[in-house]
Amino acid sequence: MKQTFSYALCAVAAAIFLCGCSGMNALLKSGQPDLIYSKALEYYEIGKWQRAITLFEGVEHYYQGTSREDTVSFYKARCHYKNRDYETASTQLDDFRRKFGRSAFIEDAEGMYALCFYFLSPAPSRDQTMTGQALIAINEFISRYPESTRIEEFRKINGELTERLHEKAYLNAYTYYKIGRYKSAIVSLKNALKEYPESKHREEIMYLIVEASYRFASNSIADKQTDRYLAMLDSYLSFKEEFPESTHIKGLDRMAQHARDYLDRNNKDNNI
Repeated sequence: MKQTFSYALCAVAAAIFLCGCSGMNALLKSGQPDLIYSKALEYYEIGKWQRAITLFEGVEHYYQGTSREDTVSFYKARCHYKNRDYETASTQLDDFRRKFGRSAFIEDAEGMYALCFYFLSPAPSRDQTMTGQALIAINEFISRYPESTRIEEFRKINGELTERLHEKAYLNAYTYYKIGRYKSAIVSLKNALKEYPESKHREEIMYLIVEASYRFASNSIADKQTDRYLAMLDSYLSFKEEFPESTHIKGLDRMAQHARDYLDRNNKDNNI
């Protein structure tokens, strides 16, 4: 009995869907653009994004070159955005802002365009190309619309995306350190520090530079150890000056003492 009832519900749902599709097809074939446009807006208002998209796409050719062309184009792109199809939305919004720079919808279009990249931006462990695009678009919006009611929201997003790049730079550098490629780790860590001096990982990055430099020197051939221990001590002194209360200090002090002992012995040997 329950199974029969379930089949009946499925049949009713399918019939409603087919009727809806049939009604939309008839509407699109009606040749009445104002009616199609009105129905598209109706679907938009109730959140039926895919149906609204179908009707906006079906009616847009009627309004090419008219005062309503930008409206149809904007709402079609906005439906894709609302439907979380950010790749399609970003493409359509980019086309919109290039074609309708004086439209009443331009500020909203450029805001959504930037947010598409924000929503497409992945976690720090993945490639951050999209995050870079999002930052460019977000900063363009902030620059063009400094009086926007959404300016604080966009500044907050800007900070979040920047922090994501900080995190990526740190993770990349730490990966080199973790697998024992200390020379690459030192270069990568220093680049991360130079590019993102305000990173929340600043202390950890500077600590890793010292430790990676120590390990790099310790594992080097004798002819290169002196210069590499000296470089390690430079990094150690910079860390100690900036973070004198760090929990890493004791461990780094031991490394620094080992480096100094080596340099003292090497100096004595050279003077014999």
